[in-house]
Amino acid sequence: MPTLAEAPPPRTAAAPAKPPRRRGRFTPYWLLLPGILWLVVFFALPMVYQASTSVQTGSLEKGYQVTWHFATYWDALAEYWPQFLRSVLYAAAATALCLVLGYPLAYLIAFRAGRWRNLIMVLVIAPFFTSFLIRTLAWKTILADNGPVVHAMNSLHLLDLTGWLGWTAGDRVLATPLAVVCGLTYNFLPFMILPLYTSLERIDGRLHEAAGDLYARPWTTFRKVTFPLSLPGVVSGTLLTFIPAAGDYVNAELLGSTDTRMIGNVIQTQFLRVLDYPTAAALSFILMAAILAMVTFYIRRAGTEDLV
Repeated sequence: MPTLAEAPPPRTAAAPAKPPRRRGRFTPYWLLLPGILWLVVFFALPMVYQASTSVQTGSLEKGYQVTWHFATYWDALAEYWPQFLRSVLYAAAATALCLVLGYPLAYLIAFRAGRWRNLIMVLVIAPFFTSFLIRTLAWKTILADNGPVVHAMNSLHLLDLTGWLGWTAGDRVLATPLAVVCGLTYNFLPFMILPLYTSLERIDGRLHEAAGDLYARPWTTFRKVTFPLSLPGVVSGTLLTFIPAAGDYVNAELLGSTDTRMIGNVIQTQFLRVLDYPTAAALSFILMAAILAMVTFYIRRAGTEDLV
């Protein structure tokens, strides 16, 4: 009888092949390295230096030494809390005005501008073509005592109302809180319009058509559809307006008076004139902490993290 052929010897398991080396896996990190170095050198290190300055004692003649004198923070806050409060109020008023003025314009650009959209966008960013200082100085002419704004407000008896509210003094607008808020509103209005336009432009127009098919009135459509979907732009715009406005000192310096000084003016004076570096550094950190706390609370209350 034929015999069965012998079975071949079992094969040994081959060693697993080495995965091919991925070339360029560190490329994203190398691309991030310049930006990280920039932040470390020009942001982190100055912050550490200012933090150490805020707890120093001494004088410019004898030199400063780190003595961990944290009482500087309390002394600075106790002395300059009116300027802190004034800065928050002015920044909040300017932010509210920017929102009231910027939202209709952003809505117009997004939904109604048509072929004029690019031209209106250029006009919105046109103030950036000139210096911040020149734009602010121009408001001294606009709000002059014999200028058109004062004459118009006098004829409409608005100066009586603003004087009663404490925003103007007599028949003057310059060197009053109203002048400072007007300067802040003008200079930071583009920072409100651009995020609002970006957010509104993302809204699908078919949602408005669907609301109309459901017999929703235009105001109802805006309240139920447009505004909720534009909240990321509202949050972004208000943050981009409030944060720099709270620390601004140019508008209060050029358009205001000693009674309208903001905390930015105090910090500048302490750094450049009084030469009290620990107090100036402590004021800077108090302002940063206060703004960070308010921004965190605002974002949580706004209920959106989808910022544009």
